[in-house]
Amino acid sequence: MRHLTKILVPVLAGLIALTGLTGTAAQAAAPTRLDSFYGQRISWTPCGGGFQCSAVQVPLDYSKPDGKRIKISMIRLPATGKKAGSLLVNPGGPGASGVAFVKGNKAAVSAAVRERFDIVGFDPRGVGASSPVKCFGPLDLDAYFAVDPTPDTRAEAKLAQRWDRLFAKFCAKNSTKKLLAQVNTVNAARDMDVMRAALGDERLTYLGFSYGTYLGSIYADLYPRRIRAMVLDGAEDPSQTGAEFGRDQDRGFQVATASFLRDCFRTKGCPFKKHTVKAALKKLDQLYLRADIAPLRNAYDSRQVNEAVVRTAVEYSMYSTALWPRLRQALTDASKGEGARLLLLADESNGRRADGTYDNDFAALMAINCVDHPESPCAYWPVKGKRYPKKVRAAGSPPIVVVGTTRDPATPYKLARSLAGQLRNGVLLTNDADGHTAYSGGESCLERQIDRYLITTRAPQPKACTKA
Repeated sequence: MRHLTKILVPVLAGLIALTGLTGTAAQAAAPTRLDSFYGQRISWTPCGGGFQCSAVQVPLDYSKPDGKRIKISMIRLPATGKKAGSLLVNPGGPGASGVAFVKGNKAAVSAAVRERFDIVGFDPRGVGASSPVKCFGPLDLDAYFAVDPTPDTRAEAKLAQRWDRLFAKFCAKNSTKKLLAQVNTVNAARDMDVMRAALGDERLTYLGFSYGTYLGSIYADLYPRRIRAMVLDGAEDPSQTGAEFGRDQDRGFQVATASFLRDCFRTKGCPFKKHTVKAALKKLDQLYLRADIAPLRNAYDSRQVNEAVVRTAVEYSMYSTALWPRLRQALTDASKGEGARLLLLADESNGRRADGTYDNDFAALMAINCVDHPESPCAYWPVKGKRYPKKVRAAGSPPIVVVGTTRDPATPYKLARSLAGQLRNGVLLTNDADGHTAYSGGESCLERQIDRYLITTRAPQPKACTKA
């Protein structure tokens, strides 16, 4: 359970629906005992900034629809023109709040898409305001995120195991096992179909990033004929094991770090004296070792800037080239023994607020990963999970657009190729760039193709924006 950064580890697999049904069989069976859920109509309330908020009710356990209900929190930004429907958005994680994402990113989709669609964000079950998973308090999380990620002695290894056991114990105590057993991605996909119906859309229009591509691909496999248009950006490969994904992600971060370093060499103020990737990587390794032996100085607060903090800061900064200037400055400071800037980057990655409290993203990430993909480091998790048992096909769906970025650290490009190949009607778009995911509502050729697809449902041309 060691140090899975909230946006570093998108989930890889999910529980099969508890009815045991998939594809068209699940579609046919869904309404029978779920009429009260599918028949909901949403009542929206203004919640500031032109946004409207609401929630839908879903069963905690889909095998017991007459049992406990939970609410899925939602937010929408109404269409600016003639409305064609709703666009559901998931920012990833698992554990990231779709409500917070939409509210904080009005420009996350283009003006052309906003004109035609209500932009709808939601917190998946266990996340944000949707029956959030609760585990450690702030001080315990401070200590947990500081545990040595590369233990050198038996004592350090035992300490890490002790913290993992405590984390699992507190999650069971503060969230209940009943909730933890039901936060899997198949349930979240079924919730999404209830949302689709409650929004009044006959078919789903969806934009998912990172883990959101896994959520979207499972939805597509369960309900292929209920899709209008679907974009999966920063794609995962649901057929991979945890070990396979871990190896690919390690290589992805190596590629991204090398790209950061080459950019650094061309930039004024780069802290690396020898401008070769090999020499700079050696310097980074020396920094990790130095912080492991003796923490860097911290003028920000009383916490130690140790190896765990430094590694988290560097990895987090690979997600966006917008973070690279901050990392360059932080590494310059670190070369002088000062670690406060690295600490602030790590805090952002870990979801730590300025007042010392945390969002629930990491707790939700662990809870969802451990029931979706139990072969990940979840040895002490209090409930059992199960991998989604097969490749996704989504037979009968319309074209589904899969987007891969060539130097994506967290979801390497090869995963997008694999997912697009698995889907019966997958269309692969290639973004030759750095950073995690591609679409941000801008005006690039690739983004214009995605916009046109979302608006018209016409499949884009895979090579229209590439040099090849």
